[in-house]
Formats: sequence, C-alpha cells, structure tokens
Amino acid sequence: LTLNRLNFKRSKLFEKIPDVKILVYQGDARNLNELRDETVDLIATHPPYANIIPYSKRKGKGETDDLSCVSSIDEFIKNIRLVAQEAYRVLKPGKICAILIGDTRRKKHYVPISSRVMLTFLDVGFILIEDIIKIQHNCKSTPYWQKKSKDWNFHLIMHEHLFVFRKPESEKQRKLLKDSGRW
Repeated sequence: LTLNRLNFKRSKLFEKIPDVKILVYQGDARNLNELRDETVDLIATHPPYANIIPYSKRKGKGETDDLSCVSSIDEFIKNIRLVAQEAYRVLKPGKICAILIGDTRRKKHYVPISSRVMLTFLDVGFILIEDIIKIQHNCKSTPYWQKKSKDWNFHLIMHEHLFVFRKPESEKQRKLLKDSGRW
C-alpha cells in the first residue's frame, strides 16, 4: 500500500519528477539502524498521540514497546525524542522532516502533546519552517464525541498540527540560528 501511494508517476501532475529510488522499511522510528547517517531526503511521519488509539495490545513501559500504548505523556515525549534524534541523524542537511501530531484531553483538560513534540524536535536541532493546522471534523468517532462533549461540558479538539522542519545545512548554521533566538 505504501509503495502504491508513493507512485507519483501515475499522475500527470508529477510527470516532470525525475526518477528516484523509493525504499520502504517497516520498523520503529526510534531505531532506524537500517539507514546510514544523512542518507534520507524526506521524512513524513504521523506517530500515535500517546495511547489515544492503541495499535497493539502491548503495554508501553520502555523504548522497545509500542509507542501507541505509552500512557504517560512524559514517557511518550521521551520516546518522541528518540524519534527526533534518529530522524535528525538519517536526514541529509537542508532536507525536510514533517510530522503530523494532535493533542488530547485527560479528565476534561486539554493536553498539548503537539507543543511538546514541536519543542522536542527543535531541541534536537531541527528548524521549524511551518506549523500547518489541519482541521478535522469528519472523523468516524465525531458523533460519539459530540454527544460526550455536550454531556460532560468540554470542547472537541478539531485540529492537528503538521510541523514542517528542516535540518540545518551545517552545524555552524544550526548554532547561528539557535544563538540568534530564531528558535
């Protein structure tokens, strides 16, 4: 399915794109040991939002467990740091890393997971190019949560953040940007 989605040649819109070698690996973004340093041109990722939608039944207590089962937000962010570090390591200088992430509620309180993810990627060394807000209101579970929000008096979270980062061209550029307060 992934390879099919990456076949841009099917559309006339992309007919001028040069031939590229597309490789797809299935694994854990916290450990990209199959990839050498600075060999990737683009990273597009959509990790789970802590344990909101579990992808397996494994309990997330350590870095080898399913990230979608990690219930502690602090532990989730520690694991996201591993994702950010690996992405930074394998991405070529000047290239793009995009991450789609949303927020959640716990006991009717808003938990800004996306903000903490963004700060983690910045701390690892990425430069934020854009924060694109993706509005979502047609989810399969929307009717369920609309009723619950009225019954329990809370607002629905109707957006996600698409953070678009760039890896600096050099360590010197990264230091200049950080020292100048541009992130």
